[in-house]
Amino acid sequence: MWLEPGGSVGSNQRCISIFFVEFQMHFGRDYSGTAWIHSLVDCTTMLCAPLGSFIGNRLSCRVAVILGGFLSSIGLVLSSFATSLEYLYLTLGVLTGVGFALCYTPAIAMVGSYFCERKAMAYGIAMSGSGIGTFILAPVVQLLIEQYSWRGALLILGGVVSNLCVCGALLRPITLTEEEEAGGLAPLDSECGYGVKSQATSTLEEPLPISGQGRRCFQSMREYRFLLMPDFLMLAVSFLFLASGCSLPFVYLVPYALDVGVSHHQAAFLMSILGVIDIVGNITFGWLVDRRYLKKYRNVCYMIAVGMEGLCCLFIPLLRTFALLVPFSVLYGYFDGAYVALIPVVTSDIVGTTNLSSALGIVYFLHAIPYLLSPPIGGWLVDTTGTYTATFFLSGFALISSSLVISTVTGIRHCRRTQKHRQNNKDTGPKQETCQTSTQPQVKR
Repeated sequence: MWLEPGGSVGSNQRCISIFFVEFQMHFGRDYSGTAWIHSLVDCTTMLCAPLGSFIGNRLSCRVAVILGGFLSSIGLVLSSFATSLEYLYLTLGVLTGVGFALCYTPAIAMVGSYFCERKAMAYGIAMSGSGIGTFILAPVVQLLIEQYSWRGALLILGGVVSNLCVCGALLRPITLTEEEEAGGLAPLDSECGYGVKSQATSTLEEPLPISGQGRRCFQSMREYRFLLMPDFLMLAVSFLFLASGCSLPFVYLVPYALDVGVSHHQAAFLMSILGVIDIVGNITFGWLVDRRYLKKYRNVCYMIAVGMEGLCCLFIPLLRTFALLVPFSVLYGYFDGAYVALIPVVTSDIVGTTNLSSALGIVYFLHAIPYLLSPPIGGWLVDTTGTYTATFFLSGFALISSSLVISTVTGIRHCRRTQKHRQNNKDTGPKQETCQTSTQPQVKR
């Protein structure tokens, strides 16, 4: 069931790009103005991610997903009656985005509470719902547009998304067995979800005599203590660059394909290819990273996936036929699925599972402003230059910059571990020699 909320959110966000040309032709607006619709959906989804975490933590993930499914469905249905782009900004951009936010973060955070041994693969399978949905919905949406116009297609999508309410009702929260409760295991404190305190909360082990409002403030401070961690701050900078680049190909791949002479069905099929290969990237990369010899190199694997995605974007202006765009969709889709599956894993490695839900809320919140600004900036570049080259170069360099920042985080953590290991050896060395000297038998002369 975790697959369904995340998958529906991701696939519907990607399929909105298929409506791009329809909106542009119907309302007679330029690329920049039309791109604000996709920007607002992505931005609102990420901007309200902490709200989804808050509702999931205070009430339950089930309540958050049901409420989110209702709001996103209403937003899509109301969008089918749009009379202007400004109307779509509010309904499709803001209202639907808020609903997606309430569904996405709690459903993804629940995975970390259930899995420990194969966490990366579990996230890969959960995230693969986005690729499955894109693979199925992209050609279906194109057919719906041709048969019922874009208004009918949005109305039908609203009905499909309403099934998120059913998926939310089927989410089952984690519970401890009686033996675990008797043993005094605190829930959600280890990689599996209980037992060992995370790095972000290990310094707050002693209970404090606080009551009432003070206790709630202390709990909030403890919940977001990871914001003071240098590793997390560097990771946040990496996510800012990542969000600036990753959304542009999803917005402009279909318009670019149409611009170079690819048919509408082939352009939609490119999104389907991207979606199905995204599934392969989610699952296979998650499986690889869970191997014992790669488990400690998760950050490196994430860095490689993001960097390769950036390189793909730099080459897309050279691809001007459907036959050449297919390999791009394959490579970009694979590495996109790879890094998406590793975002919760890399975040969990830094903040611990205890704070994962709150940390993911912040992580997705950081995606908001780049998601809001990058598509209109990309559209402005298209309007100004008359080509898509600058837009895809912007995407590629932003993704490569994200990879370079995460490589800095990896290097700092490696140096810190090496220094700590040397310090431990230095501290324990003299003690061991003293112990060995004292235990040697004395020989009487």
